[in-house]
Amino acid sequence: MKPAGPKAPSEDAAETAPWTAVVLLSGGLDSATAAAWAIHEGYRLSALSIDYGQRHRCELDAARAVAAALGIEDHCILPIDLAAFGGSALVDTTREVPKDRSAADIGHGIPTTYVPARNTVFLGLALAMAESRGARAIVLGVNAIDYSGYPDCRPEFLAAFAEVARLGTKAGVEGRGVAIVAPLAVLSKADIIRLGLSLGLDYGLTTSCYDPDDRGRPCGRCDSCLLRAAGFAAAGATDPRTAG
Repeated sequence: MKPAGPKAPSEDAAETAPWTAVVLLSGGLDSATAAAWAIHEGYRLSALSIDYGQRHRCELDAARAVAAALGIEDHCILPIDLAAFGGSALVDTTREVPKDRSAADIGHGIPTTYVPARNTVFLGLALAMAESRGARAIVLGVNAIDYSGYPDCRPEFLAAFAEVARLGTKAGVEGRGVAIVAPLAVLSKADIIRLGLSLGLDYGLTTSCYDPDDRGRPCGRCDSCLLRAAGFAAAGATDPRTAG
């Protein structure tokens, strides 16, 4: 299923073709799909991955693999220690990652895996990179349908940040604003997977687990693993990350 979301900017085509964008690339299923979609839509991508002190560090290796597979040569992995603040099971190994939760529980409330203001921080960094590269958009794989209740994945948050980008950058005040493009925002996980498969994306390169083992193998029990498994099942596809 192809999303009905924003297209590459069409104004000033001579100036912006090929369109340039920064993609926030976590190494997960959603961000990889968003990157593949953007390339298909004609964007020339730079990628930004954040080494924020996350316990699931294997996602950075996955981000490198995805960027290489998609031919993204400009890939910045930026260290920023959000673990110094704590406040989340994803950066504090003394806190347990929720596991074996029902679909109803996953869809209710904000879990302990929420990292305070993470997407606000990440988008701010992506905006700085986009302005430095002369990019016209930031592409990210946030989703407001099959997700774990994070407030910074909602369309209203993205709209608010787009206004911040317009008001708070040189590019914005000069009328060359940076668009916030979230092509997966209203797709189900199954539709995201179908989209990625239609684009030839190798999901075996991606990782979604919040609590992988020392070899990077998914636990199969955290919210993210359960949402991923349900998405592949609904899409009628096999997850190459867990097959065999």
